[in-house]
Amino acid sequence: MIKRTVWQNGAKRRPVSARRLSQHVLWLIAALLASPLLASAAAGGNAATEPSISVNLGDKTSISSEPIQIVILLTLLSFIPAILMSMTCFTRLIVVFHFLRQAMGTQETPNNQVLIGLALFLTMFVMTPVGMQINKEALQPAVNKQITYTEGLERAAVPLRAFMLKHTRERDLALFVRLAGGPRPRTADDVGTMTLIPAYMVSELKTAFQIGFVLFIPFLVIDMAVSSVLLSMGMMQLPPVVVSTPLKLLLFVLVDGWYLIITSLVKDLV
Repeated sequence: MIKRTVWQNGAKRRPVSARRLSQHVLWLIAALLASPLLASAAAGGNAATEPSISVNLGDKTSISSEPIQIVILLTLLSFIPAILMSMTCFTRLIVVFHFLRQAMGTQETPNNQVLIGLALFLTMFVMTPVGMQINKEALQPAVNKQITYTEGLERAAVPLRAFMLKHTRERDLALFVRLAGGPRPRTADDVGTMTLIPAYMVSELKTAFQIGFVLFIPFLVIDMAVSSVLLSMGMMQLPPVVVSTPLKLLLFVLVDGWYLIITSLVKDLV
């Protein structure tokens, strides 16, 4: 009886905790996407009054100081890598680039830093419309105190959820809705953010693996052709990769591979 009562109490508190967590996540991704716009505005000399962050102490008093803002900001920055990988197109891009490098057989060329940098700036390019919409409809009104922070969270969730829903498969979304154990949503707005995020990540991983499989096919054909030619010529001591790697690089350059891959990825995401 004691365990059952504790479980019921925990079940009652769980929706409130999930709701608060989803609000924090949405504010973090909103600040991440809108940070380039805010930085450019600050560089242009249009200084605005920064909102103070107040901490309620429960006795109708509050504390608003710069050290507290710095501590909160540093805490939020630690979640940016997780937000970047789970709520944007970064995962799909970096997985596809990794498969491309493996298919070409170039080992560590281009290296991880180059691929991560390319995937990061492509992610910013793709997510710029979403970030501008969040900044215009949610972040700036909340900063200027035209709306409350709760209303700002609701507005910020709309474009971000629309982007994730657009690239989430119905089967993956239904899986996590079923695993959540809640009532079946009637519309897309009824799907919880904590349910949408893992469904979106699984859909992105499947799409990236499908693209990687397609990328492997032409390079695999070159490897098989080179191996057959060397075997027929009796050159057993010459590794096929020594001959096939330059041919794969030549083919990739002749067809302008980077242009084709990035064009396909961006057009599918925008």
